[in-house]
Amino acid sequence: MRRPSILAAILAAASLAGPHLALAQAPAKGAAEYILDYDAIHHPVMARKGMVVSQSEIASRVGADILRKGGNAVDAAVATGLALAVTLPRAGNLGGGGFMLIHLAKENRTLAVDYYGQAPAATRPDLLVGGDGKLDPAKRYSHRAVAVPGTVKGFYEVHRQYGRLPWRDLVEPALKLAADGIILTDDMVYATDVYSPALLADAPSAQALYKPGGVNYAPGERLKQPDLAWSLRQIRDGGADAFYRGEVGRRVVAGVQAGGGVLTHKDLADYQIRIQQPLWCEYRGVPVAYMPPPAAGVLLCELMNIVERYPMADYGQNSVQALHVTAEAMKLVFADRARFMGGWPQYQPPVQGLSSKAYGAERARSIDLDKAMDKAAMPGDPLTFESRDTTHFSVADAEGNVVSNTFTLGSSFGSHVMAPGTGFFLNDAMANFSWSGSEPANAPEPGKRVISTITPIIAFRDGKPWLASGTPGGTRIIGAMAQLISNVVDHKLNIAEATSRPRIFQAASDTPVEFEPGFPIDMLKLMEAKGHKAKPSLTMGSTQSIMIEDGVFEGGADSRRPDAGVAAVD
Repeated sequence: MRRPSILAAILAAASLAGPHLALAQAPAKGAAEYILDYDAIHHPVMARKGMVVSQSEIASRVGADILRKGGNAVDAAVATGLALAVTLPRAGNLGGGGFMLIHLAKENRTLAVDYYGQAPAATRPDLLVGGDGKLDPAKRYSHRAVAVPGTVKGFYEVHRQYGRLPWRDLVEPALKLAADGIILTDDMVYATDVYSPALLADAPSAQALYKPGGVNYAPGERLKQPDLAWSLRQIRDGGADAFYRGEVGRRVVAGVQAGGGVLTHKDLADYQIRIQQPLWCEYRGVPVAYMPPPAAGVLLCELMNIVERYPMADYGQNSVQALHVTAEAMKLVFADRARFMGGWPQYQPPVQGLSSKAYGAERARSIDLDKAMDKAAMPGDPLTFESRDTTHFSVADAEGNVVSNTFTLGSSFGSHVMAPGTGFFLNDAMANFSWSGSEPANAPEPGKRVISTITPIIAFRDGKPWLASGTPGGTRIIGAMAQLISNVVDHKLNIAEATSRPRIFQAASDTPVEFEPGFPIDMLKLMEAKGHKAKPSLTMGSTQSIMIEDGVFEGGADSRRPDAGVAAVD
């Protein structure tokens, strides 16, 4: 949503200053004045025939090339996701899972695709429990924590049903990157350096990402991944069956079981994705498609319903009053998350109640505009109303198709292990269950789909996609997305500005409000004056977004991740 530009006023003043400045005439209607806000500090990347935005500029270019070759947004999304498995091994993956929203323009239909991790059939209540009765980190970061991966099945099935180009054409770019090697950036090397103690402890991981002797690569050096290239070649030639019924799957199962995990060939063969209707909510009249449970779309919807009760535009973007309302609303949502969210299909949260406007209004009554809650926020009663490493990418094509996809290994580099000969990390998604018994709805059970905080969105204007976005960040995903939506709807920032503004995070009432870098220290003091505990924090999320207005694609890559990039098609 664009603000009135001050460029016309500047040019008008310049035309009065003499013949030299008079050369800068006000542009005709439809020219750059109506797209670019020269009073904005950050500007989106523009395109008119398609766009891909991801956490890896290399992967974004792969997706854009697919669009140029005649592929649609689904084709480009699959190619981008597979490329991320090569260029972003800490989050992009073949061994994890995720959630995808797809808008099909010709059918005017929006779909929600769940290809997230699922508990193996042999899951036991004590599988990841330590001597203290809680989740054991040593078991979490091991083969024991591996849920049934869904990424390859998800990508293959959405391509089969909604793609256009041949499957092998979508896999080939990632295969070439793995076989020929990628030039390592500072951020890639930083990640492997930080996690080197854990990754070097696993022989296949050490072989895949480090030099002999466990020496890390340097920025600018080339990393080849021959085992990953082998896996991609199998998938290129055999499709999803190569993973779930073929040699890739056999290697995965053998590696997991040798490490004490419980994944079986039958778990892989039985795995199915779920294609369903999105959860639809409106924020100030803007329809938004969210992912249903076990993703966290219903919680983001609830948060927006609470925030909607307050005049955020009048408060001002990142004002103390706006931040106060946001933090208090987050407390209420996280109280409900702990009580009502659980894994599918054994547990069905009260989606209609949690997402209703009436329930949002009821929850908003708990907020005092003058002071923070002085006791723990309690979960509400939505039944009354019933009737940190992941990655996101967004894709839009010239035909009006849009994909908003978030997928993950769970933790950064997942379980920190690879199956020998495969070249890709396996997820630790099983850690998302409540192993201590504190959240009964989210207790581990065989075949249960793991709960997630992931929540990609597609927002609409005039019946067409307007904004596609999503972010990594674990529990911080919900707050980061809420602030992005408010920034574009309430404060009418362009997508680059909306992405760049600093964010806060608030979980349970007894935890402090966390402030990203970029807030003045005075803001923390003002929040403390309202009764909040406040503390500086690190960056939150990495939204990769596309806004579509008047046939123009506007890309906002989040600079919180250094290698993020927009690939424009013109």
